[in-house]
Amino acid sequence: MCGRFAFFSAHEATLKLFGLPEGTPAIEPHYNLAPTRFVPTVRVEHDGVRRLAMLYWGLVPHWAKEKAIGARLINARAETLSEKPSFRTAYRKRRCLVLASGYYEWQALPSGKQPWFIRRPDGAPFAMAGLWESWIERPGEAPLESCAIITTEAGGRIAEIHHRVPAVLGPTHYATWLDPKLTDTAVLAPLLQGPPDGELEPLAVSRRVNNARNEGPELLEPAREAG
Repeated sequence: MCGRFAFFSAHEATLKLFGLPEGTPAIEPHYNLAPTRFVPTVRVEHDGVRRLAMLYWGLVPHWAKEKAIGARLINARAETLSEKPSFRTAYRKRRCLVLASGYYEWQALPSGKQPWFIRRPDGAPFAMAGLWESWIERPGEAPLESCAIITTEAGGRIAEIHHRVPAVLGPTHYATWLDPKLTDTAVLAPLLQGPPDGELEPLAVSRRVNNARNEGPELLEPAREAG
């Protein structure tokens, strides 16, 4: 699963990589983004332009009776997207990129759970495949826009840490994934793959990240022990 991640990449690099227009506001750096926080995403708006959207992490389906369901829907399994009532409509109609500089995963070791920060070797940001929904609690209120991160089977070095990994989209697939007119899941499903072995690398980091209230670049300091 993906239960915590970070985004702290440079603004200009973010605009260029994700095709965002000039004037897009800079994203405040966060080193410990947790469920029920608002996280940076990119989606195509009604005018056909890619735009940054800060979405609540924990998908709340439009038919939900209460917001609390979102805390249980932070991830969506790629293998069952077309079957699950919570995700199948968003899969066809409301897709987004969830922007990350890296994500955290925990490995069970004799000394306790060791957090790993999984990132690109060059430090560049990347896109995790996401879904989004709009939910209104009461008529007349502003909608809550929320998202979930799609996960798939891990492989290579990452599988030694955890058996699931976010579905990572390459830049050549952004346009297809974000196209609101594309509803054919036979075209979408092949895009939902884990990163090729070596594209992301794990770094054992401070256990301070275990507490979701902790923030700052010091969370990425190498762990003194990882075994």
